[in-house]
Amino acid sequence: IAREGAKMVSAVATARVPKLTLITGASYGAGNYAMCGRAYDPRYLFTWPTSRIGVMGGEQAAGVLTSIGRSRDSDASPEGADRLRADVQARYEAETTPWYATARLWDDGVIDPRDTRTVLGLALQSTLNAEIEDSPIGVLRM
Repeated sequence: IAREGAKMVSAVATARVPKLTLITGASYGAGNYAMCGRAYDPRYLFTWPTSRIGVMGGEQAAGVLTSIGRSRDSDASPEGADRLRADVQARYEAETTPWYATARLWDDGVIDPRDTRTVLGLALQSTLNAEIEDSPIGVLRM
C-alpha cells in the first residue's frame, strides 16, 4: 500500500493540469493530502455540507490524547480521563465541520450537492484562462 500510495501522492503533487477538489465525506490526515487537499494547491477546493476535514477524527484524537495523558500521569483518575476524552471529542466534532473550515477560508465554499455539476462546470471553465506550467514529472521509487 505504501508504494502505491506514494505513486498517487507523486502523481498529484507533480500534475500540471487544473486540479479541482470536492470533499463529500471525511477527509483526514494523509488521505487529505493524497486526494489533493489544500496542501497540493488545487485551483478550487469545494466541500459538501456532509464533509469533515481535520488531522484525524474526534474519536481517534480523543483516544490518542487520553492515552498520552495516562502515560504522563499514572495517578490520573478514570473520571478525569473520561472528561478529557469528552472535551477533546466535542472540540474535534465542532472544528472539523465544513462550516468551521469555510469560515477560515480553508476552502472555496460549501456547495449544495444539487449544484455540484454547475459549480464544477463553472470552475473548470475558469481554469481555461490560466497558463499551464511546464514542469518535469518526478519519479518516486521505494
